[in-house]
Amino acid sequence: MRGCDEEMQSRCPHNIPGEPCPAECHYAACSRPTHKVASDISILLNPDLNYDASVKEVCRVCEHFLKNGPDLSTVDPSVRRQGNPNRFLL
Repeated sequence: MRGCDEEMQSRCPHNIPGEPCPAECHYAACSRPTHKVASDISILLNPDLNYDASVKEVCRVCEHFLKNGPDLSTVDPSVRRQGNPNRFLL
């Protein structure tokens, strides 16, 4: 719910597993004091990070999430990863 206003939250299915947030919510800016866009390529391209655990798309380039986010080793193997074919294209 980061960056989402009350109207967005009223129609967001974020409480329904497997249902994505509407685009304007999923791509909303983050105003948390911990948000900082990462610039270190080794942090941005961590192959062991569970990027699917990010709350919003902006988290995937946030230094805080990239350093503190969950490892892939914590994911239940029966859960199918969403994947992002463009994740590592620069």
